[in-house]
Amino acid sequence: MSAFKRANVTGGISRQSILAPLRETQIVSSKPILPAEILSTILDYLPVPGQLRFARVSKRMREMVYDDTRWVQRLQLMGCWDENAARKRAEAARRKRSETLQSMHQEEAKRAGIGVNGTANGTNGSEKPERPGITIFDAAVEVAGQGEKANDAPSKATPTVEDGFDAIEVSSQGRPAAYKLQDNASRIEIFTHVFSLRGFARQEYGKVYGALAPFYLDAIRCENHTHATIFRTYRDPSQQAQMLSNITKFSNSDMSEGWQKRKEQFDALVTAFEMAVSKEFEQALDAGDVEGKMKKYAHVLVYLNGGHSGVELFISRSSIISSRYRLGNPLDCLNRKGPGSFSAEESYSFFSNVSTAFNEQVGIIDQVFPTSVNAITPFVQRVGKAVISDYLTILYEDAHRTNIESYLRAVSATCDQCLEMARSLRPTSASGDDFYETVDEVVASIFKPHIDPYLEEELEFFKKRSNAEVSNWEKQLSEQDASMQSMFMSNVNRQADKRDFLTSFKKVVMMPVNVLPTFPMSSPFGGKPATAKALVNGEAMVTTEISGSQTSTRPSSPGIINSTILSVNRPATPLPEPPTTELAAKAAIMNSRLEGIRSLFSIEVALNLVHTAKSSIERAAIFVKIGGHIASDARLQCEHVFISLLQTLGTRHIKAGFDQAVDHLSKYKPKEVDEKQRTGVTPLVTFLELVNVGDLIQQMLDVFYEQELVATKLSDRNDFLNPVVKEKKRFEQMLDERVAAGLNKGIEVLMAEVEYLYAMSQKPQDFNPGAASGGNHDVMDIGPSQTAIQVVETVSSHTKMLVGSTDKNMLDVFNQEVGMRLFAALCKHLKRQRISVNGSIKLISDMNLYFSYIQTLQNEDLLQFFKALRELSQIYLVDPSDAKELATIIADGERFHGIFRAEEVYQFAERRADWYQIKSKVERAMYGIGCMVM
Repeated sequence: MSAFKRANVTGGISRQSILAPLRETQIVSSKPILPAEILSTILDYLPVPGQLRFARVSKRMREMVYDDTRWVQRLQLMGCWDENAARKRAEAARRKRSETLQSMHQEEAKRAGIGVNGTANGTNGSEKPERPGITIFDAAVEVAGQGEKANDAPSKATPTVEDGFDAIEVSSQGRPAAYKLQDNASRIEIFTHVFSLRGFARQEYGKVYGALAPFYLDAIRCENHTHATIFRTYRDPSQQAQMLSNITKFSNSDMSEGWQKRKEQFDALVTAFEMAVSKEFEQALDAGDVEGKMKKYAHVLVYLNGGHSGVELFISRSSIISSRYRLGNPLDCLNRKGPGSFSAEESYSFFSNVSTAFNEQVGIIDQVFPTSVNAITPFVQRVGKAVISDYLTILYEDAHRTNIESYLRAVSATCDQCLEMARSLRPTSASGDDFYETVDEVVASIFKPHIDPYLEEELEFFKKRSNAEVSNWEKQLSEQDASMQSMFMSNVNRQADKRDFLTSFKKVVMMPVNVLPTFPMSSPFGGKPATAKALVNGEAMVTTEISGSQTSTRPSSPGIINSTILSVNRPATPLPEPPTTELAAKAAIMNSRLEGIRSLFSIEVALNLVHTAKSSIERAAIFVKIGGHIASDARLQCEHVFISLLQTLGTRHIKAGFDQAVDHLSKYKPKEVDEKQRTGVTPLVTFLELVNVGDLIQQMLDVFYEQELVATKLSDRNDFLNPVVKEKKRFEQMLDERVAAGLNKGIEVLMAEVEYLYAMSQKPQDFNPGAASGGNHDVMDIGPSQTAIQVVETVSSHTKMLVGSTDKNMLDVFNQEVGMRLFAALCKHLKRQRISVNGSIKLISDMNLYFSYIQTLQNEDLLQFFKALRELSQIYLVDPSDAKELATIIADGERFHGIFRAEEVYQFAERRADWYQIKSKVERAMYGIGCMVM
């Protein structure tokens, strides 16, 4: 339209002038009153017919209405636009356009090479070349059109529209043909004929609008839903459902004014139809018509909205949900075998019934619902929540009120049975590969509210049970000690109670024990200890030999652990007749405490605690199968149970027992032991047996850790930051420290016994045959003395007890310390003797015996000291006439490997029986005393 307007003439210029009309006109600019953005927003609120009428106003309005983005938005609201497909088609069109331009350039090149006769390739130059396909937004179209206008009649080129999208091909093959509805059945499949084409979104939307808009507008205008055109046009419920589903999708593109109300009206019609179909489905479900109406109306509901309402109706009316109380009564699991008991058979029967009923319903689902419907997932979830969860909640609450142990067994057993039942469920034909993953998630949701209270109760139960076990053991020991004291003092005159206790105790200590009766207690060590693995697995009554391959983080020393047999059920020894005097009673009490050192901690208590921990860990480990954070919590709880086991056994039982044992050892005095009953250092023997028990407990815990935690992947032994690994090392360190402290005290007791043997059994004539009155100087015994034999046997028997029962490094340290203290005791003993030349033979034999024993310890450093002692014994064999040679031996420091200095050897030489006869000669040879300067 022209932008020029004629202005009113105000006079002054003659109209006769040819320039008068031009002078009387003025330019008036015309601008749109509203911006384009507001006009576009207004268009969004117009219905489709109104937009088409609006497009007739002007070319500019038509461009706004025909804008492709407007119709793409509507297709997207209906879910009919695929941007990826549209992009692929646009890229294909772009490639087609490039090929077209290339072919046109080739044609131009051929024209540039025309021959003399005006023809090219044998054709007449006046003939028109064949036109290739045309594309929108193709600049070559205009170029071709201009060339044709120059030579021939002008031809009309296809106009282009700038709509913000890439060019697409509109040739006879690229432009979509107009879709024509053939019959009513084709409206049902209308969305299958809609394509994602840039530049033609309006035409694609027009297909859907022409097919569905009449039914949509009629449905919202009908006051009675049954009078809607859609129900009169389509009589089959399946077709009606498909059309309603299509119209529901189409209604999502309704953006004009009042769309909310229209949407509500149409949804009301769909709801009425759905209720009618659901009623028919429910009646068929009650009648059991699976292959007939149930299947038919289930498919109708699937066509309508995916079948969710049909699935929910089927689940709610299924026999497993409606008759769930017939599957089992949770209260039947409790108190069946006695008060506070739990019967796993009843819960197993319940889960079996659930599995059977579930699989029956799965068969019905396969017959009724199509494979496109996933009805099994909501069915599993409903069964888990309404059937299994309710059953378990009632069972757990009642069991928790009745008995904690029954509650723990019930939670663990039902979890295991539930997991077993989950693997027996049969998936439907529509189930995917993740069916059992879904079932596991449902099982996890069932036990999620119960797992935290259970794990807390499990740990607390173990702590209480273990503490009660140790306390009961301590109580039994105290009662046994009290009863023994009462028995010992039963026949004592009551008047003796008025005496001073300390005075009487001193008399007891100073009095030989052989005048008092002894009361031996039966030892729990009658043979070889049972293997730790057998003890962990509950085979406590079987006694087998422990091999050196027991699992332990501490290196095991060579040899067997002990030559005793562990008897868990110790035979009771009848108590002897009680003493009749107070002194005898007090001595008997002290003696019984020393003999009872082996009872300070018990293998039976350790076994009971290990079996209790094993039960708790096995119950908690079942939840690891569920996976997720529940599995992590269960693993952590199993570690906490093992840590509690180590702390209870280590701190309360073993450590306290070793401390008491060391205290008992410190009270041992060798001179109070009867010579007839002396078979060694009794408290040290029993302490070493206690060490064997402690080492057996430690090996038992190692086996338990490997079998129950490492093998089942509940704990990682290689993770040095793991609390279990740290606590286990702390336990082993505590055991090593207690054993070391006891062995240190035991070495002191052992050396006291050795010194006692030297003082009491070493006769003067052993090393000086002529010392005794009437002794025969010519009679010599070249063998070792009886004292040396007893000392070696005593020390050897006690050191061998540790072989195989403790750490090799600790065993080496123990042997080293025993050897050094024996060396010191020997040196001290030699300095108290008088040794003649004839008696030196026996002394040399004694030194050879000591040397041979030290060789068995396989300690080269220690062996050097006893080599020096053997060389030292040679100084007593030197004849008095060879005083100078004796002085040379005394001054030879290398002869004694640096162990003894010359001054020390001189002190030993002073113990010769003839020393005062050769003293001056030796000193003259060594120091030059008595020499004159010439």
